[in-house]
Amino acid sequence: MKDLDRRNFLKISGASLASFALSGLNIPFFGPKRVFATTSDTAWKFSVMADTQWKTGPEVVDPASCATTIINILNDQFIQHGCKFVIQVGDLVDKETVSGLRTLPTRAEYATALYKKSIGFFPVRGNHESSATAATEIPMLFPQTLGQGNQLFGATNFKSPILSVDYSASDSLKGLTYMFDYNNVRCVLIDQFTRPDGSNYNRARDYNNNAVDQVEWVNSVLSANAMDRHAFVFAHKNLIGQNHKDNLFGLQLTDNAEARNYFLNSLCNNGVRYYLSGHDHMHHCSTVRSDDGASSVGQIICSSNSYKFYTPRDGDDGRETPLDQELYTIGYYIFTVDGPRVTVDFYSSSHGLDYGDVNLIAPPTDFAFYLRDTFGYSLNGKEFEVARGESYTKVSDTYQKTTVQILSGVNNNGETDSLGRPLSKIVNTGWSDPDNVDGSASKILSLWGMADNLSLYDTELTGLLPDSNESKNTDTYTLSMSCKRLEKHSQQMKKNFCLAARDGSNWVNAVDLNTGGTKRFIDGPWRPGYELGTWGADPDSGSVWAVINHDGDFVMKH
Repeated sequence: MKDLDRRNFLKISGASLASFALSGLNIPFFGPKRVFATTSDTAWKFSVMADTQWKTGPEVVDPASCATTIINILNDQFIQHGCKFVIQVGDLVDKETVSGLRTLPTRAEYATALYKKSIGFFPVRGNHESSATAATEIPMLFPQTLGQGNQLFGATNFKSPILSVDYSASDSLKGLTYMFDYNNVRCVLIDQFTRPDGSNYNRARDYNNNAVDQVEWVNSVLSANAMDRHAFVFAHKNLIGQNHKDNLFGLQLTDNAEARNYFLNSLCNNGVRYYLSGHDHMHHCSTVRSDDGASSVGQIICSSNSYKFYTPRDGDDGRETPLDQELYTIGYYIFTVDGPRVTVDFYSSSHGLDYGDVNLIAPPTDFAFYLRDTFGYSLNGKEFEVARGESYTKVSDTYQKTTVQILSGVNNNGETDSLGRPLSKIVNTGWSDPDNVDGSASKILSLWGMADNLSLYDTELTGLLPDSNESKNTDTYTLSMSCKRLEKHSQQMKKNFCLAARDGSNWVNAVDLNTGGTKRFIDGPWRPGYELGTWGADPDSGSVWAVINHDGDFVMKH
Protein backbone atom coordinates (compact mmCIF):
# COMPACT_ATOMS: atom_id res chain seq x y z
CA MET A 1 0.00 0.00 0.00
CA LYS A 2 1.23 3.48 -0.83
CA ASP A 3 0.03 6.40 1.28
CA LEU A 4 0.85 9.36 -0.92
CA ASP A 5 1.36 13.05 -0.18
CA ARG A 6 -1.91 14.92 0.31
CA ARG A 7 -0.67 18.51 -0.07
CA ASN A 8 -1.59 21.29 -2.44
CA PHE A 9 -4.10 19.67 -4.76
CA LEU A 10 -6.43 21.54 -7.07
CA LYS A 11 -10.13 21.63 -6.37
CA ILE A 12 -12.32 19.70 -8.76
CA SER A 13 -15.45 21.19 -10.28
CA GLY A 14 -18.46 19.81 -12.10
CA ALA A 15 -17.69 19.66 -15.84
CA SER A 16 -18.28 16.24 -17.39
CA LEU A 17 -16.24 14.37 -19.98
CA ALA A 18 -17.87 14.60 -23.38
CA SER A 19 -17.96 12.11 -26.19
CA PHE A 20 -16.18 13.14 -29.37
CA ALA A 21 -17.48 13.05 -32.93
CA LEU A 22 -14.75 12.01 -35.33
CA SER A 23 -15.47 13.83 -38.54
CA GLY A 24 -13.84 12.71 -41.75
CA LEU A 25 -12.85 9.25 -40.50
CA ASN A 26 -14.56 5.89 -40.68
CA ILE A 27 -14.53 5.66 -36.88
CA PRO A 28 -17.61 5.69 -34.62
CA PHE A 29 -18.14 7.99 -31.68
CA PHE A 30 -16.11 7.11 -28.65
CA GLY A 31 -18.15 4.64 -26.64
CA PRO A 32 -19.98 5.70 -23.46
CA LYS A 33 -18.13 5.37 -20.20
CA ARG A 34 -18.67 5.98 -16.52
CA VAL A 35 -17.07 9.33 -15.85
CA PHE A 36 -14.25 9.16 -13.34
CA ALA A 37 -13.25 12.30 -11.49
CA THR A 38 -15.36 15.36 -12.19
CA THR A 39 -13.00 17.33 -14.35
CA SER A 40 -12.09 20.89 -13.50
CA ASP A 41 -11.39 23.79 -15.82
CA THR A 42 -7.68 23.11 -15.37
CA ALA A 43 -7.80 19.41 -16.35
CA TRP A 44 -5.71 18.54 -19.40
CA LYS A 45 -4.62 15.50 -21.42
CA PHE A 46 -1.60 13.94 -23.02
CA SER A 47 -1.29 10.72 -24.98
CA VAL A 48 1.16 7.87 -25.43
CA MET A 49 1.70 5.75 -28.53
CA ALA A 50 4.16 2.98 -29.36
CA ASP A 51 6.10 1.34 -32.17
CA THR A 52 5.23 2.56 -35.69
CA GLN A 53 7.28 0.10 -37.75
CA TRP A 54 6.00 -0.90 -41.19
CA LYS A 55 7.09 -3.47 -43.73
CA THR A 56 8.88 -2.68 -46.97
CA GLY A 57 8.37 -4.29 -50.35
CA PRO A 58 6.47 -3.93 -53.62
CA GLU A 59 3.01 -4.63 -52.16
CA VAL A 60 3.39 -2.27 -49.22
CA VAL A 61 1.54 1.06 -49.26
CA ASP A 62 3.06 2.99 -46.34
CA PRO A 63 6.43 4.59 -47.19
CA ALA A 64 9.86 4.52 -45.58
CA SER A 65 9.14 1.51 -43.31
CA CYS A 66 6.89 3.81 -41.26
CA ALA A 67 3.24 3.11 -40.30
CA THR A 68 2.02 6.40 -41.76
CA THR A 69 -1.64 5.31 -42.09
CA ILE A 70 -1.89 4.40 -38.42
CA ILE A 71 0.03 7.55 -37.46
CA ASN A 72 -2.47 9.70 -39.35
CA ILE A 73 -5.41 7.96 -37.67
CA LEU A 74 -3.88 8.35 -34.22
CA ASN A 75 -2.98 11.98 -34.86
CA ASP A 76 -6.65 12.65 -35.51
CA GLN A 77 -7.61 10.81 -32.32
CA PHE A 78 -5.18 12.91 -30.29
CA ILE A 79 -6.52 16.10 -31.83
CA GLN A 80 -10.12 15.11 -31.10
CA HIS A 81 -9.24 14.23 -27.50
CA GLY A 82 -7.69 17.69 -27.07
CA CYS A 83 -4.26 16.41 -26.03
CA LYS A 84 -1.48 18.85 -25.21
CA PHE A 85 1.34 16.56 -26.31
CA VAL A 86 2.09 13.03 -27.52
CA ILE A 87 4.94 10.76 -26.41
CA GLN A 88 6.09 7.85 -28.58
CA VAL A 89 8.04 5.11 -26.82
CA GLY A 90 10.41 4.17 -29.63
CA ASP A 91 10.69 2.24 -32.90
CA LEU A 92 9.72 5.21 -35.00
CA VAL A 93 10.54 3.20 -38.17
CA ASP A 94 11.31 -0.40 -39.08
CA LYS A 95 14.53 0.19 -41.00
CA GLU A 96 16.75 3.27 -40.76
CA THR A 97 17.51 3.21 -44.49
CA VAL A 98 15.28 2.11 -47.39
CA SER A 99 16.51 2.24 -50.99
CA GLY A 100 19.42 4.36 -49.91
CA LEU A 101 17.23 6.96 -48.18
CA ARG A 102 17.06 7.68 -44.45
CA THR A 103 13.59 7.02 -43.04
CA LEU A 104 13.43 9.04 -39.81
CA PRO A 105 12.62 12.26 -41.74
CA THR A 106 9.38 10.57 -42.84
CA ARG A 107 8.36 9.97 -39.21
CA ALA A 108 9.19 13.60 -38.46
CA GLU A 109 7.04 14.76 -41.39
CA TYR A 110 4.03 12.85 -40.08
CA ALA A 111 4.17 14.70 -36.77
CA THR A 112 3.39 18.02 -38.47
CA ALA A 113 -0.38 17.41 -38.24
CA LEU A 114 0.01 17.63 -34.47
CA TYR A 115 2.16 20.76 -34.62
CA LYS A 116 -0.48 22.51 -36.72
CA LYS A 117 -2.91 22.01 -33.82
CA SER A 118 -0.33 23.18 -31.24
CA ILE A 119 0.20 19.65 -29.95
CA GLY A 120 3.73 18.65 -29.00
CA PHE A 121 5.41 15.42 -30.08
CA PHE A 122 8.20 13.96 -27.95
CA PRO A 123 9.85 10.73 -29.13
CA VAL A 124 12.43 8.42 -27.61
CA ARG A 125 14.46 5.98 -29.71
CA GLY A 126 13.86 2.27 -30.08
CA ASN A 127 16.12 -0.57 -31.17
CA HIS A 128 15.02 -0.11 -34.81
CA GLU A 129 16.77 3.29 -34.88
CA SER A 130 19.65 2.41 -32.57
CA SER A 131 22.67 3.56 -34.60
CA ALA A 132 25.01 6.46 -34.00
CA THR A 133 23.65 8.05 -37.18
CA ALA A 134 20.10 7.95 -35.82
CA ALA A 135 21.36 9.38 -32.53
CA THR A 136 22.64 12.38 -34.47
CA GLU A 137 19.44 12.72 -36.49
CA ILE A 138 16.90 12.68 -33.65
CA PRO A 139 17.76 16.09 -32.10
CA MET A 140 17.97 17.60 -35.59
CA LEU A 141 14.59 16.24 -36.72
CA PHE A 142 12.94 16.83 -33.33
CA PRO A 143 14.67 19.91 -31.83
CA GLN A 144 11.96 19.99 -29.16
CA THR A 145 13.87 17.19 -27.41
CA LEU A 146 16.54 19.86 -26.79
CA GLY A 147 13.96 22.39 -25.62
CA GLN A 148 14.45 24.29 -28.90
CA GLY A 149 12.32 25.26 -31.89
CA ASN A 150 8.67 26.15 -32.36
CA GLN A 151 7.11 22.84 -31.31
CA LEU A 152 7.30 23.10 -27.51
CA PHE A 153 3.72 24.32 -27.01
CA GLY A 154 4.06 24.93 -23.29
CA ALA A 155 6.59 22.24 -22.39
CA THR A 156 9.45 23.68 -20.32
CA ASN A 157 12.53 22.90 -18.26
CA PHE A 158 14.29 20.54 -20.68
CA LYS A 159 17.35 18.76 -19.32
CA SER A 160 19.62 15.91 -20.47
CA PRO A 161 22.30 13.97 -18.54
CA ILE A 162 25.90 15.10 -18.52
CA LEU A 163 28.10 12.01 -18.39
CA SER A 164 31.29 12.27 -16.33
CA VAL A 165 33.10 9.32 -17.93
CA ASP A 166 35.99 8.92 -20.36
CA TYR A 167 34.36 6.48 -22.79
CA SER A 168 31.69 8.89 -24.13
CA ALA A 169 31.33 12.59 -24.81
CA SER A 170 29.93 14.35 -21.74
CA ASP A 171 26.92 15.67 -23.66
CA SER A 172 26.38 12.60 -25.86
CA LEU A 173 22.85 12.04 -24.52
CA LYS A 174 21.68 15.58 -25.19
CA GLY A 175 18.26 15.47 -26.84
CA LEU A 176 18.16 11.65 -26.60
CA THR A 177 17.64 11.07 -22.91
CA TYR A 178 15.77 14.10 -21.65
CA MET A 179 13.14 15.40 -19.27
CA PHE A 180 10.57 18.16 -19.53
CA ASP A 181 7.78 19.64 -17.46
CA TYR A 182 4.25 20.44 -18.52
CA ASN A 183 2.00 22.05 -15.91
CA ASN A 184 2.09 19.70 -12.90
CA VAL A 185 3.72 16.73 -14.69
CA ARG A 186 7.37 15.78 -15.16
CA CYS A 187 8.19 13.41 -18.04
CA VAL A 188 11.52 11.56 -18.15
CA LEU A 189 12.48 9.77 -21.40
CA ILE A 190 15.42 7.36 -21.41
CA ASP A 191 17.52 6.49 -24.49
CA GLN A 192 19.57 3.29 -24.09
CA PHE A 193 21.01 2.96 -27.59
CA THR A 194 24.31 3.73 -29.34
CA ARG A 195 25.40 7.32 -28.75
CA PRO A 196 26.29 9.86 -31.47
CA ASP A 197 30.02 9.27 -31.05
CA GLY A 198 29.50 5.51 -31.52
CA SER A 199 30.18 4.74 -27.86
CA ASN A 200 28.35 2.55 -25.38
CA TYR A 201 28.44 2.21 -21.61
CA ASN A 202 31.81 1.10 -20.27
CA ARG A 203 33.24 0.68 -23.78
CA ALA A 204 30.94 -2.26 -24.51
CA ARG A 205 30.50 -3.49 -28.07
CA ASP A 206 26.70 -3.17 -27.90
CA TYR A 207 24.14 -0.84 -26.32
CA ASN A 208 22.33 -3.27 -24.01
CA ASN A 209 23.77 -1.82 -20.80
CA ASN A 210 23.39 1.84 -21.79
CA ALA A 211 20.82 2.67 -19.11
CA VAL A 212 23.23 1.79 -16.29
CA ASP A 213 25.11 5.10 -16.23
CA GLN A 214 21.85 7.09 -16.37
CA VAL A 215 20.12 5.92 -13.19
CA GLU A 216 21.77 8.56 -11.00
CA TRP A 217 20.57 11.31 -13.32
CA VAL A 218 17.05 9.86 -13.42
CA ASN A 219 17.00 9.80 -9.64
CA SER A 220 18.21 13.39 -9.45
CA VAL A 221 15.49 14.81 -11.70
CA LEU A 222 12.77 12.73 -10.04
CA SER A 223 13.82 13.65 -6.51
CA ALA A 224 13.85 17.33 -7.52
CA ASN A 225 10.21 17.11 -8.58
CA ALA A 226 7.83 18.56 -5.99
CA MET A 227 5.69 16.03 -4.10
CA ASP A 228 2.45 17.65 -5.27
CA ARG A 229 3.40 16.98 -8.92
CA HIS A 230 3.17 13.85 -11.05
CA ALA A 231 6.08 12.08 -12.72
CA PHE A 232 6.14 9.46 -15.48
CA VAL A 233 9.12 7.61 -16.96
CA PHE A 234 9.31 6.38 -20.55
CA ALA A 235 11.71 4.21 -22.54
CA HIS A 236 11.48 1.78 -25.41
CA LYS A 237 12.38 -1.46 -23.67
CA ASN A 238 10.40 -3.00 -20.86
CA LEU A 239 11.32 -3.59 -17.23
CA ILE A 240 10.08 -7.16 -17.65
CA GLY A 241 9.03 -8.03 -21.19
CA GLN A 242 6.36 -10.52 -22.20
CA ASN A 243 7.63 -11.66 -25.60
CA HIS A 244 11.03 -9.96 -25.60
CA LYS A 245 13.31 -10.76 -22.69
CA ASP A 246 15.88 -8.07 -23.42
CA ASN A 247 14.97 -5.12 -21.26
CA LEU A 248 15.98 -1.66 -20.05
CA PHE A 249 18.98 -3.03 -18.17
CA GLY A 250 20.32 -5.75 -20.42
CA LEU A 251 19.73 -8.83 -22.55
CA GLN A 252 18.56 -10.91 -19.56
CA LEU A 253 16.27 -10.07 -16.65
CA THR A 254 19.14 -10.71 -14.23
CA ASP A 255 21.55 -8.25 -15.91
CA ASN A 256 22.77 -5.21 -13.96
CA ALA A 257 20.65 -6.03 -10.91
CA GLU A 258 22.21 -3.32 -8.75
CA ALA A 259 21.38 -0.56 -11.23
CA ARG A 260 17.92 -2.01 -11.87
CA ASN A 261 17.05 -2.16 -8.17
CA TYR A 262 18.36 1.36 -7.64
CA PHE A 263 16.17 2.53 -10.53
CA LEU A 264 13.04 0.82 -9.17
CA ASN A 265 13.73 2.18 -5.71
CA SER A 266 14.07 5.69 -7.13
CA LEU A 267 10.81 5.51 -9.06
CA CYS A 268 8.95 4.10 -6.06
CA ASN A 269 10.34 6.60 -3.54
CA ASN A 270 9.75 9.56 -5.84
CA GLY A 271 6.08 8.79 -6.47
CA VAL A 272 6.29 7.49 -10.05
CA ARG A 273 3.24 5.32 -10.61
CA TYR A 274 3.82 4.28 -14.23
CA TYR A 275 6.81 3.31 -16.33
CA LEU A 276 5.76 3.13 -19.99
CA SER A 277 7.48 1.24 -22.81
CA GLY A 278 6.90 -0.35 -26.21
CA HIS A 279 8.94 -3.16 -27.82
CA ASP A 280 6.42 -5.96 -27.14
CA HIS A 281 3.55 -4.73 -29.37
CA MET A 282 0.79 -5.56 -26.88
CA HIS A 283 -1.20 -3.95 -24.09
CA HIS A 284 0.12 -5.34 -20.82
CA CYS A 285 -0.10 -3.79 -17.34
CA SER A 286 1.72 -5.20 -14.33
CA THR A 287 3.50 -4.35 -11.12
CA VAL A 288 7.28 -4.86 -11.21
CA ARG A 289 9.25 -5.20 -7.98
CA SER A 290 12.86 -4.96 -6.92
CA ASP A 291 14.72 -8.13 -5.95
CA ASP A 292 13.97 -7.64 -2.26
CA GLY A 293 10.33 -6.73 -2.93
CA ALA A 294 10.69 -3.42 -1.10
CA SER A 295 10.12 -1.20 -4.16
CA SER A 296 7.62 -1.47 -6.99
CA VAL A 297 6.27 0.50 -9.93
CA GLY A 298 3.42 0.06 -12.38
CA GLN A 299 4.55 -1.07 -15.84
CA ILE A 300 2.50 -0.25 -18.94
CA ILE A 301 3.70 -2.02 -22.09
CA CYS A 302 1.98 -0.16 -24.90
CA SER A 303 -0.19 -1.64 -27.62
CA SER A 304 1.10 -2.02 -31.17
CA ASN A 305 0.88 0.78 -33.73
CA SER A 306 2.76 -1.39 -36.20
CA TYR A 307 2.27 -4.14 -38.77
CA LYS A 308 3.28 -6.82 -36.28
CA PHE A 309 1.97 -8.21 -33.01
CA TYR A 310 3.63 -10.48 -30.48
CA THR A 311 2.58 -13.35 -28.23
CA PRO A 312 3.96 -13.60 -24.66
CA ARG A 313 6.54 -16.27 -23.78
CA ASP A 314 7.45 -17.80 -20.44
CA GLY A 315 10.41 -16.30 -18.62
CA ASP A 316 9.27 -14.12 -15.72
CA ASP A 317 11.71 -14.20 -12.80
CA GLY A 318 9.03 -13.78 -10.10
CA ARG A 319 9.23 -10.00 -9.76
CA GLU A 320 6.10 -9.24 -11.77
CA THR A 321 2.40 -9.28 -10.87
CA PRO A 322 0.22 -9.14 -14.02
CA LEU A 323 -2.87 -6.93 -13.98
CA ASP A 324 -4.35 -6.52 -17.48
CA GLN A 325 -3.55 -7.79 -20.96
CA GLU A 326 -4.87 -7.40 -24.50
CA LEU A 327 -3.08 -8.95 -27.49
CA TYR A 328 -3.23 -8.37 -31.27
CA THR A 329 -4.86 -4.93 -31.33
CA ILE A 330 -3.89 -1.38 -32.33
CA GLY A 331 -4.15 1.01 -29.41
CA TYR A 332 -3.24 4.25 -27.68
CA TYR A 333 -3.43 5.84 -24.21
CA ILE A 334 -5.03 9.05 -22.98
CA PHE A 335 -3.86 10.47 -19.65
CA THR A 336 -6.25 12.97 -18.06
CA VAL A 337 -4.45 15.04 -15.43
CA ASP A 338 -6.71 16.94 -13.04
CA GLY A 339 -4.77 18.37 -10.14
CA PRO A 340 -3.71 15.44 -7.96
CA ARG A 341 -5.67 12.90 -10.00
CA VAL A 342 -4.70 10.98 -13.12
CA THR A 343 -7.05 8.76 -15.12
CA VAL A 344 -5.65 6.59 -17.92
CA ASP A 345 -7.91 5.38 -20.72
CA PHE A 346 -6.72 2.69 -23.14
CA TYR A 347 -8.49 2.66 -26.52
CA SER A 348 -7.95 -0.07 -29.09
CA SER A 349 -9.14 -1.18 -32.52
CA SER A 350 -8.98 -4.37 -34.54
CA HIS A 351 -6.00 -4.74 -36.85
CA GLY A 352 -8.48 -5.30 -39.68
CA LEU A 353 -8.09 -9.06 -40.06
CA ASP A 354 -9.46 -12.01 -38.13
CA TYR A 355 -8.32 -11.72 -34.52
CA GLY A 356 -4.91 -13.23 -33.90
CA ASP A 357 -1.16 -12.84 -34.38
CA VAL A 358 -0.65 -11.56 -37.92
CA ASN A 359 1.88 -9.58 -39.93
CA LEU A 360 0.03 -6.91 -41.88
CA ILE A 361 0.99 -5.93 -45.41
CA ALA A 362 -1.78 -3.35 -45.80
CA PRO A 363 -3.05 -1.20 -42.93
CA PRO A 364 -6.70 -1.50 -41.87
CA THR A 365 -9.18 0.36 -44.05
CA ASP A 366 -11.54 0.88 -41.11
CA PHE A 367 -10.74 1.68 -37.49
CA ALA A 368 -13.18 1.37 -34.59
CA PHE A 369 -11.60 2.37 -31.29
CA TYR A 370 -13.26 1.13 -28.13
CA LEU A 371 -12.57 2.02 -24.51
CA ARG A 372 -10.90 -1.15 -23.23
CA ASP A 373 -9.23 -0.24 -19.94
CA THR A 374 -9.46 2.57 -17.38
CA PHE A 375 -7.28 2.97 -14.32
CA GLY A 376 -5.80 5.80 -12.30
CA TYR A 377 -4.61 7.20 -9.02
CA SER A 378 -4.45 10.38 -6.97
CA LEU A 379 -1.61 12.01 -5.07
CA ASN A 380 -3.99 12.55 -2.15
CA GLY A 381 -5.15 8.93 -2.00
CA LYS A 382 -3.91 5.43 -1.31
CA GLU A 383 -3.11 2.32 -3.36
CA PHE A 384 -3.95 -1.32 -2.54
CA GLU A 385 -3.00 -4.51 -4.34
CA VAL A 386 -5.73 -7.15 -4.09
CA ALA A 387 -4.81 -10.63 -5.31
CA ARG A 388 -7.27 -13.16 -6.68
CA GLY A 389 -9.25 -14.62 -3.78
CA GLU A 390 -8.27 -11.80 -1.43
CA SER A 391 -10.76 -9.59 0.41
CA TYR A 392 -11.25 -5.94 -0.54
CA THR A 393 -11.65 -5.01 3.12
CA LYS A 394 -8.06 -3.77 3.24
CA VAL A 395 -9.26 -0.74 1.23
CA SER A 396 -9.68 2.09 3.73
CA ASP A 397 -8.82 5.78 3.58
CA THR A 398 -9.50 9.04 5.39
CA TYR A 399 -9.30 12.50 3.88
CA GLN A 400 -9.87 15.48 6.15
CA LYS A 401 -13.13 14.52 7.94
CA THR A 402 -14.34 11.90 5.45
CA THR A 403 -13.58 8.19 5.86
CA VAL A 404 -14.22 5.42 3.37
CA GLN A 405 -14.06 1.67 4.01
CA ILE A 406 -14.89 -1.41 1.96
CA LEU A 407 -16.80 -3.66 4.37
CA SER A 408 -17.22 -6.79 2.24
CA GLY A 409 -16.28 -8.33 -1.08
CA VAL A 410 -13.64 -10.62 -2.56
CA ASN A 411 -11.63 -10.45 -5.77
CA ASN A 412 -13.35 -13.36 -7.49
CA ASN A 413 -12.20 -12.53 -11.00
CA GLY A 414 -11.01 -15.79 -12.55
CA GLU A 415 -9.37 -14.27 -15.63
CA THR A 416 -5.69 -14.84 -16.39
CA ASP A 417 -3.12 -13.53 -18.81
CA SER A 418 -2.13 -15.59 -21.86
CA LEU A 419 0.42 -17.55 -19.79
CA GLY A 420 -2.25 -18.60 -17.29
CA ARG A 421 -1.11 -16.29 -14.50
CA PRO A 422 -3.86 -14.94 -12.20
CA LEU A 423 -4.50 -11.20 -12.47
CA SER A 424 -4.41 -9.01 -9.38
CA LYS A 425 -6.23 -5.70 -9.05
CA ILE A 426 -4.74 -2.35 -8.07
CA VAL A 427 -7.37 -0.34 -6.20
CA ASN A 428 -6.75 3.39 -5.79
CA THR A 429 -8.54 6.09 -3.84
CA GLY A 430 -8.52 9.83 -4.47
CA TRP A 431 -10.31 12.88 -3.14
CA SER A 432 -11.78 16.18 -4.32
CA ASP A 433 -14.03 18.92 -3.00
CA PRO A 434 -17.81 18.75 -3.70
CA ASP A 435 -18.09 22.40 -4.69
CA ASN A 436 -20.92 21.83 -7.16
CA VAL A 437 -22.74 18.93 -5.48
CA ASP A 438 -25.98 20.11 -3.84
CA GLY A 439 -26.65 18.46 -0.50
CA SER A 440 -23.22 16.90 -0.15
CA ALA A 441 -21.97 16.11 3.35
CA SER A 442 -18.52 14.72 2.56
CA LYS A 443 -15.59 14.96 0.19
CA ILE A 444 -15.86 13.19 -3.17
CA LEU A 445 -14.16 9.80 -3.34
CA SER A 446 -12.77 8.55 -6.65
CA LEU A 447 -12.33 4.78 -6.64
CA TRP A 448 -10.32 3.15 -9.45
CA GLY A 449 -9.43 -0.48 -10.08
CA MET A 450 -12.44 -2.48 -8.88
CA ALA A 451 -13.56 -3.45 -12.40
CA ASP A 452 -12.80 -6.92 -13.69
CA ASN A 453 -9.41 -7.19 -15.36
CA LEU A 454 -9.06 -6.77 -19.11
CA SER A 455 -7.95 -10.10 -20.57
CA LEU A 456 -8.17 -10.51 -24.34
CA TYR A 457 -5.73 -13.11 -25.65
CA ASP A 458 -7.64 -16.22 -26.77
CA THR A 459 -6.40 -17.09 -30.26
CA GLU A 460 -9.45 -19.28 -30.84
CA LEU A 461 -11.62 -16.16 -31.00
CA THR A 462 -12.65 -14.97 -34.45
CA GLY A 463 -13.81 -11.72 -35.98
CA LEU A 464 -12.76 -8.10 -35.86
CA LEU A 465 -11.91 -7.75 -32.20
CA PRO A 466 -12.35 -5.82 -30.03
CA ASP A 467 -15.94 -5.14 -31.00
CA SER A 468 -17.18 -3.36 -27.85
CA ASN A 469 -16.14 -1.38 -24.83
CA GLU A 470 -14.82 -3.50 -21.98
CA SER A 471 -17.32 -4.06 -19.17
CA LYS A 472 -16.91 -1.89 -16.09
CA ASN A 473 -18.72 -4.34 -13.80
CA THR A 474 -17.01 -5.28 -10.55
CA ASP A 475 -17.34 -7.94 -7.90
CA THR A 476 -20.17 -7.26 -5.46
CA TYR A 477 -18.84 -5.33 -2.50
CA THR A 478 -20.05 -3.02 0.28
CA LEU A 479 -18.76 0.54 0.35
CA SER A 480 -19.19 2.67 3.46
CA MET A 481 -18.57 6.40 3.85
CA SER A 482 -18.75 8.54 6.98
CA CYS A 483 -18.13 12.16 7.87
CA LYS A 484 -17.26 13.39 11.35
CA ARG A 485 -19.26 16.58 11.04
CA LEU A 486 -22.50 14.54 10.86
CA GLU A 487 -22.00 12.89 14.24
CA LYS A 488 -23.86 15.67 16.05
CA HIS A 489 -26.81 15.36 13.67
CA SER A 490 -27.14 11.60 13.51
CA GLN A 491 -30.95 11.54 13.59
CA GLN A 492 -31.09 13.68 10.45
CA MET A 493 -29.45 10.85 8.56
CA LYS A 494 -32.37 8.45 8.63
CA LYS A 495 -33.36 8.04 4.97
CA ASN A 496 -32.18 11.60 4.33
CA PHE A 497 -28.65 10.64 3.33
CA CYS A 498 -27.34 7.99 0.99
CA LEU A 499 -24.12 6.96 -0.68
CA ALA A 500 -24.42 8.69 -4.06
CA ALA A 501 -22.51 7.91 -7.26
CA ARG A 502 -22.05 10.06 -10.31
CA ASP A 503 -23.81 9.02 -13.50
CA GLY A 504 -22.45 11.45 -16.05
CA SER A 505 -23.22 14.90 -14.65
CA ASN A 506 -25.91 13.63 -12.23
CA TRP A 507 -25.59 12.21 -8.74
CA VAL A 508 -27.86 9.27 -7.96
CA ASN A 509 -28.16 6.64 -5.26
CA ALA A 510 -25.14 4.38 -5.77
CA VAL A 511 -27.30 1.25 -5.98
CA ASP A 512 -29.14 2.72 -8.99
CA LEU A 513 -25.99 2.17 -11.08
CA ASN A 514 -25.75 -1.53 -10.23
CA THR A 515 -26.08 -4.24 -12.81
CA GLY A 516 -28.82 -6.47 -11.35
CA GLY A 517 -29.80 -6.67 -7.70
CA THR A 518 -32.86 -5.36 -5.83
CA LYS A 519 -32.98 -1.93 -4.22
CA ARG A 520 -33.71 -2.16 -0.49
CA PHE A 521 -33.21 0.38 2.33
CA ILE A 522 -31.94 -0.56 5.82
CA ASP A 523 -32.19 1.86 8.76
CA GLY A 524 -29.00 0.91 10.57
CA PRO A 525 -25.54 -0.54 10.04
CA TRP A 526 -24.50 -2.97 7.34
CA ARG A 527 -24.53 -6.64 8.29
CA PRO A 528 -23.03 -9.66 6.52
CA GLY A 529 -25.47 -11.31 4.13
CA TYR A 530 -27.04 -8.16 2.71
CA GLU A 531 -27.49 -8.66 -1.03
CA LEU A 532 -26.68 -6.51 -4.04
CA GLY A 533 -28.80 -3.35 -4.08
CA THR A 534 -29.16 -3.07 -0.31
CA TRP A 535 -28.26 0.35 1.08
CA GLY A 536 -28.57 2.12 4.38
CA ALA A 537 -27.71 4.89 6.80
CA ASP A 538 -26.32 4.26 10.26
CA PRO A 539 -26.96 7.29 12.51
CA ASP A 540 -24.91 5.88 15.38
CA SER A 541 -21.69 5.85 13.32
CA GLY A 542 -22.56 8.77 11.05
CA SER A 543 -22.12 6.57 7.97
CA VAL A 544 -23.92 5.55 4.81
CA TRP A 545 -23.25 2.32 2.92
CA ALA A 546 -24.34 0.43 -0.18
CA VAL A 547 -23.86 -3.04 -1.68
CA ILE A 548 -22.78 -2.32 -5.25
CA ASN A 549 -20.95 -3.74 -8.29
CA HIS A 550 -19.35 -0.68 -9.91
CA ASP A 551 -16.63 1.83 -9.12
CA GLY A 552 -16.39 5.55 -9.97
CA ASP A 553 -17.02 8.69 -7.91
CA PHE A 554 -18.94 8.65 -4.62
CA VAL A 555 -20.20 11.21 -2.07
CA MET A 556 -22.50 11.33 0.97
CA LYS A 557 -25.58 13.22 -0.16
CA HIS A 558 -29.17 13.93 0.82
